[in-house]
Amino acid sequence: MQDRDTRSAILLLRAKGHGTREIGLSLQVSRGTVKRVIKSGTIEVPTVDREEKAEPYEAKILELHARCQGNLVRVQEELVAAGIVLAYPTLTGFCRRHGIGQKPKERTGQYLFDPGQEMQHDTSPHDVMIGGKKRRVQCASLVLCYSRMIFAMVFPAWNRFWVKVFLTEALRFFEGAAGRCMLDNSNVVVASGTGKDAVMAPEMVAFGKRFGTVFVAHALGDANRSAHVERAFHYIENNFYAGRVFSDVADLNAQLRAWCERVNGTTKRSIQATPLELFAKERTYLKPLPLHIPEVYMRWNRAVDTEGYITLHTNRYSLPASLIDREIFVHETQSRIQLFDGHALVCEHARVESGARQRRTLPEHERQARWQHSGSKRPPLEEEKLLRVASPAMAAMVEALQKRHGGRATRLLQRLHRMWLEYPQEPLDKALSLALEHGLFDLHRIEALVLRHVAGDFFRLSPNDENDENEPKEPK
Repeated sequence: MQDRDTRSAILLLRAKGHGTREIGLSLQVSRGTVKRVIKSGTIEVPTVDREEKAEPYEAKILELHARCQGNLVRVQEELVAAGIVLAYPTLTGFCRRHGIGQKPKERTGQYLFDPGQEMQHDTSPHDVMIGGKKRRVQCASLVLCYSRMIFAMVFPAWNRFWVKVFLTEALRFFEGAAGRCMLDNSNVVVASGTGKDAVMAPEMVAFGKRFGTVFVAHALGDANRSAHVERAFHYIENNFYAGRVFSDVADLNAQLRAWCERVNGTTKRSIQATPLELFAKERTYLKPLPLHIPEVYMRWNRAVDTEGYITLHTNRYSLPASLIDREIFVHETQSRIQLFDGHALVCEHARVESGARQRRTLPEHERQARWQHSGSKRPPLEEEKLLRVASPAMAAMVEALQKRHGGRATRLLQRLHRMWLEYPQEPLDKALSLALEHGLFDLHRIEALVLRHVAGDFFRLSPNDENDENEPKEPK
C-alpha cells in the first residue's frame, strides 16, 4: 500500500526510466509493491474495504440499542442470547463507525480573559486518607483566569458559612479579588435558578460587595465555562494526594497551601510562563481588599445545661457554673468557639471538628470536669429533694422530667416546686397523675388542669365561665 510520498517517488523514478529492481532497492520496498503502484498509476493510497462482521445484524443492533437504553453491554448479552456471537470491541467499533448512540462532535473554542476580569470557584468531593482512615471531604478551589493562580482548601462539610470562610482565605492569599466570580449552578452560593437566571443568596451578594466582586453562574451543562477550576481539581487529585500522609484536616490544608505556592511558581505549557509571573501584572488590576475584613462566624443560641456545658455539632464546651440554665450566644468561627452572655464575652474555646463528640473544658471550669472524671453525679437541687418526698405523683413527675429533658430540667423542676408551694396537694397530685397517664409534660397545661380541680373549692365561677370554650380541657 505504502504512503503517499513513497508512491509519488515510485512514479517519479519510473517516469525517469529507472527499472523496477532499481526503484525497489533505492526506496527499500519490494518489487511487487513497485509493480502495483506503477500499475495503479496514482499517488493516492487506496482504501481497504473490509467486511463488517456486525453489518448483517445492523437492524437487530438498532432495535436492541433502543430497548437497552444505549447500554452496549446489555446489547451484546441480548445478541448472544439470540445466537449472534460478536466480540464486544467489534460491536462498539461498529456502533462508533455507524454513529449508533454517538453524539456529533462539536468544535471547542477558548475563553480569553483580561487581567483581573474573572476568577472561577467550585467544589469537588474527594476521598482522602486522613489519620489512617479514608474520609470524604469537600475540596474548594479558586483560580484567577488570567494568571492561573490557584488556591485550594478542604473542609469536612460545606455550606454558606464555609464558603465565606474559604473565599476570605483565598482573597487574602491573592491580596485582592477579580471583578467577576464564575460558579457552577450547584454551588451553595446560588439560591435559585440556573445560568443567567440564577439568583444568588442575599448574604453572598453582600459578601461579594465587601470585596468588590459579583457572583455569576454559567449556563447549565456548560462545564467548559469553568474549565480552569475543573482542571485544578484533576491536578489536585492526581498530583497532590499521591504519596502524602495527613494527620488531620488542618495538616492537610497546611500541606495543600504549600503545594499551591509551589505550583504557582511552576511553568505552565499552555501559557508559556509561571502563574506568579503573570500574577505580577494581574495583581494591579484586582479589586483591593477592604481596610478591615471581619472574621466570618455563625451565630447560635444555646442553653447551658446543669453540668455547665453547651453542645454544638455534638461537641461540648464548658462555661462558668454561674451561667447554668442560662441562654447564651455562640459565635462559631473557623478555628474558635466564642461564648457570649449578652454582649459580654464569657470565654472561648479552640474549635473541635463537627461530629467528633468531644468535651472541651477550660482550666477555670475544672470543677465540672472533676465530677465527670470521678463518675459522681451532680448533687440534686433542694427543690428536687422536696418534690421527691412530697408525694408519689410528684416523685414520678420529677423522674419523668429528668428523663425527658436531662440537664435542661432544672428550670422545669423549679416551676414545679413553685406550683407545689401555691396549690393544694390533692388537686395537684390528681393533675400530675392524669398528665403522666396521658404522657403530658407541658407544665403550663398541667397548671391549667390544677386550676380546674381547685376551681370549685376556691373560686365562684359563673355559668358562662364553666362553658368557656377557651378553658383548658383534660386530655382524653
